[in-house]
Amino acid sequence: MYCNLGIGIPTLASNFIPEGIKIELQSENGLLGMGPYPEAGKQDPDLINAGKETVTTIPGSAIFSSSDSFAIIRGGHVDITILGAMQVSQFGDLANFMIPGKIVKGPGGAIDLTASGSKVIVTMEHVAKGDKHKILESCNLPLTGAGCVNMIITDLCVFEVDPKKGLTLIEVASDSSIEEVKQKTGCPFTVSPNVTTME
Repeated sequence: MYCNLGIGIPTLASNFIPEGIKIELQSENGLLGMGPYPEAGKQDPDLINAGKETVTTIPGSAIFSSSDSFAIIRGGHVDITILGAMQVSQFGDLANFMIPGKIVKGPGGAIDLTASGSKVIVTMEHVAKGDKHKILESCNLPLTGAGCVNMIITDLCVFEVDPKKGLTLIEVASDSSIEEVKQKTGCPFTVSPNVTTME
């Protein structure tokens, strides 16, 4: 299985892959086979992810050009994409690259990744500064992709996303509650009858 990790919170996933699970992590700047963050003092400044953080490689990893990396993405060879977000709509629209009036460097590879056919998982804090909703009925920021998000994982909960039916709450953090999730979510959602506690 091949998984692309976006910058920010998604890069933390590299430290949480259980032993015995085979996942090849890809960084869009040209690395396939990314390992966990390096131990202090063992960083190699030539090995970085798309967010310019030092990383490690695993046996069998490959380093190549950014153009080859995007050929992998655009060719549909990535199975899962994990991205951060500024906003997600109840039907899976994603806004993660621009706030109007602010200077930005552009969307990076997010548009290619959301259009690649891979499963898209958003990992983010549940609310923005001032407890502003980030999960909304509809995004009011420019879209990266429409109806592309399959799952949202936040510090409070996990939602499955259906492009027609909307959100289903499937997990809640042990230090949160369904009521808190309702209060901090800017759209309606269904609660699964089998909702569990996040581990």
